[in-house]
Amino acid sequence: MQSAKELVLRCLWVCTEAEPAPAPAPYPAVAPALAPYPALAPALAPATSDGLQAFFLGLNKRLADDDDAGRSGNLVTSPLSVYAALSLVAAGAREGTLDELLRVLGAPSRDFLAGHVRALAEHVLADGSRTGGPRVSFACGVWHDSTTLLRPAYRTAAAESYKAVARSANFRQEPEEAREQINAWVAAATNDLIPSILSPGALSSCTVLVLANAIYFKGKWEKPFDKELTEDGKFHRLDGTAVDAPLMRGLGRHSIACHDGFKVLQLRYVQGRSSPGQPQPPPIYSMCVFLPNARDGLWGLTDKIARDPGFLRKHLPCDDVLVGDFRLPKFKVSFGVTMKGILQDMGLKEAFELGKADLSDMVEDGAGKLALHKIVHRAVIEVNEEGTEAAAATVATMILCSYSVRPRVDFTADHPFAFFVIEEVSGATLFAGHVLDPTTN
Repeated sequence: MQSAKELVLRCLWVCTEAEPAPAPAPYPAVAPALAPYPALAPALAPATSDGLQAFFLGLNKRLADDDDAGRSGNLVTSPLSVYAALSLVAAGAREGTLDELLRVLGAPSRDFLAGHVRALAEHVLADGSRTGGPRVSFACGVWHDSTTLLRPAYRTAAAESYKAVARSANFRQEPEEAREQINAWVAAATNDLIPSILSPGALSSCTVLVLANAIYFKGKWEKPFDKELTEDGKFHRLDGTAVDAPLMRGLGRHSIACHDGFKVLQLRYVQGRSSPGQPQPPPIYSMCVFLPNARDGLWGLTDKIARDPGFLRKHLPCDDVLVGDFRLPKFKVSFGVTMKGILQDMGLKEAFELGKADLSDMVEDGAGKLALHKIVHRAVIEVNEEGTEAAAATVATMILCSYSVRPRVDFTADHPFAFFVIEEVSGATLFAGHVLDPTTN
């Protein structure tokens, strides 16, 4: 029997809405060629986010195709977390190493990356809980060995663009103590959804620098599900077998788009209120579930998604429809992976090579040549009748060297499907993944 992989591709991603039409609905239709949101910062315009989307699609495709990762079970990642971590590495890179990082991240320059991540942190990852919206947080940290000094310019860039707090740690003499400190920081930043990310032995006396970030998200559905309607039903896995899983049921109207071979469901979260004088509109978060019509059609659908950076935005629902049979499973997925091999396949190679990597803008001269050693990523997401709670963390370690009557639409998610949690104004991707079996964590 195939392991849990038939539920969905969960991607907390951020897409951008079109410019409102002359007679706009509460949520404008999304056109294939999206215009920037009127008050949207240039750094968050769709064209600016194309590199992030291309990176997300490439990363997610490789993870989904990996026999030891996505092919063997449910998957959830945060492309935005990995993107931010690599951007912070790029802030200290030079020459060929920097060129490679920029190429993989789809960015024209180091300054572009810094500005883009700053805009994402200030808008997409801004906490909306004080104004009634989702609780969102982004934290970033830099730990350097107590015998190594950060370059002032790198410390400043990390603080200003990435909101990173720099700390010293005794990697040389107490690597396990430093590991526990970093794990505790990640646990606090993710509201204990990720209690540990670095396993024993992950750090050593050769560790010189550790970069980490954490994202936390908790949002309530705009239209919550009735718990009394949830009941077990058959969920059909990719290998043809079925398993009993708790299926939430919906009534009335929902935002669904029907396309050739698949449907898309968009579930919005309760949004925060605009504040007086706020320069930009508050983020608009939603989860998008991409459900293939065929029970074994997930991989064909994910291939289509991966080929076009604009695929997600182009296929989002434009309006609500009356639903017939509407079922969506509850699920909780956690996933962890060492990213080195995946990133090398994507073209990031020099940064991992001792003696060749050029990360010399990070630390003062005399410390030796740094190289990336490991990049560890972990994410978790839970979806139930009330909403969604999700978190992710990435750690990079471095060592030296119109109205009309329409037919009812069924949306029966009783087989593998893709899902995306998105912020609709900016187009940034927070999390991504897939579920093959909702009963398997």
